[in-house]
Amino acid sequence: MTVETDFDLLIIGGGINGCGIARDAAGRGLRVGLAEMNDLASATSSASTKLFHGGLRYLEYFEIRLVREALVERETLLRAMPHISWPMRFVLPYHKDMRFESATPTSKLLSFFMPWMKGRRPSWLIRFGLFLYDTLGGRKILPATSTVDLRTGAEGAPLQKRFAKAYEYSDCWVEDSRLVVLNARDAEARGAKIMVRTKVIDAVRSDDHWTVTLEDNDGLRDVSAKMIVNAAGPWVGDVLNGTLGLNSREGVRLVRGSHIVVPKLYDHDKCYFFQGEDGRIIFAIPYEDDFTLIGTTDADHNDLSEVPTCTPEEQDYLCAFASKYFETPVTRDQIVWTYSGVRPLYDDGAENASALTRDYTLKLDTNAAPLLNIFGGKITTYRRLAESALAKIGTQFDGLSGDWTAGVAMPGGDFQVDGVAPMIADLQREYTFLTARWAQRLVRAYGTDARIILGEAKGVSDLGEDFGATLTAAELTWLKTHEFARSAEDVIWRRSKLGLRLCDDQIAKIDSFMRS
Repeated sequence: MTVETDFDLLIIGGGINGCGIARDAAGRGLRVGLAEMNDLASATSSASTKLFHGGLRYLEYFEIRLVREALVERETLLRAMPHISWPMRFVLPYHKDMRFESATPTSKLLSFFMPWMKGRRPSWLIRFGLFLYDTLGGRKILPATSTVDLRTGAEGAPLQKRFAKAYEYSDCWVEDSRLVVLNARDAEARGAKIMVRTKVIDAVRSDDHWTVTLEDNDGLRDVSAKMIVNAAGPWVGDVLNGTLGLNSREGVRLVRGSHIVVPKLYDHDKCYFFQGEDGRIIFAIPYEDDFTLIGTTDADHNDLSEVPTCTPEEQDYLCAFASKYFETPVTRDQIVWTYSGVRPLYDDGAENASALTRDYTLKLDTNAAPLLNIFGGKITTYRRLAESALAKIGTQFDGLSGDWTAGVAMPGGDFQVDGVAPMIADLQREYTFLTARWAQRLVRAYGTDARIILGEAKGVSDLGEDFGATLTAAELTWLKTHEFARSAEDVIWRRSKLGLRLCDDQIAKIDSFMRS
């Protein structure tokens, strides 16, 4: 007897992996439901370093497949979402005291064959790594590595004078939490049901389906699904062993990555890749026009009941690390905001958090109604992870169509990679009341959808109440009706970063509007 179910797939978790899988599966014709207990991207997926990157340092761990896949994906994703992702150049200052982390395979090899190096990263090895970085992914858009004279270039101006030489290479910025929301929007447009503030309380497994109890603001209800995808991120183990009631040795190691934001430290638009004497690395990145983002740390985070925060020790570490490079020291009293996220890395037995693989692992359980568990992963390879998940899901459903997401534009992203500046100019010509910064913010957040939000407005007053920092009732209504936002926090820290520019009274008014 065939049981009629509400969904083919019920996905647990509204982070980048869950929403990416929901979009891909809905586009193949499956009936998809996604349950997220909080807001979309409310945990790890809004707390990254905001980069589409291959992972230069992963080459030292010989993770060649992961790096190549990520490098190829940079340009695939860039074409699909040029409003929320864009190319950036990274400046890697060189000095002779740079060290490997002792646990890396490359460090161990060099220590064996060249013991006189004493763990140092030689210039030739860095250049070789950057050559691989340039060539593994088959670049077509991003420029290649070059050498920078820090004594004469603008890149050297904010740095200590001991740095004379740097390498400059390419990666991409991405608005991480907006990426999650756009995947959810596209999934919904293709038929998926996206359920935020909806917690999976219980799941009962039968031979051919799951009966799942959900809880939201309206109370409890049961739904049924042919298959569950556990994409709960840091909670994947809790869902597997607790909510789903299964015993598994598979698990993740929770690693906290913390970041600090300070007022703008330099005038150019390039990022810095700093290497420490302990072998670790951090980035310093231009952020939201007026700030610099510095991160990240790698620290074990063993208790999910503790909200991840950037500890005073981590703040001190990041300030001290950056101060070894910048001429003007970075101090804790400069910090205007911090954020931390817990990365659910697949536990491969590595000795320290930095050495854990950033690759993903998918485990399919078909002992009864099928279950797919998602372990690990990184934001750059989320689309490929979704394709790999659908390959496994496809073994449980007849006639599923093939891969389709490569190059398909995200909502608002249906324009050329170099089209942002012309779009901003066009928007200002059409809506003469927009300032340059306001128009840029709208295009960078919504792309071609910015015109839909602005509608027939002839002046600022036509957009409704002004909540500050160019945020109007028209935009908040869009976020409520199209982007699953329910509170001020959803708006000012995940759909945007306007929390850096708004006061408490303005935030309270936004929250009242969103909850009305």
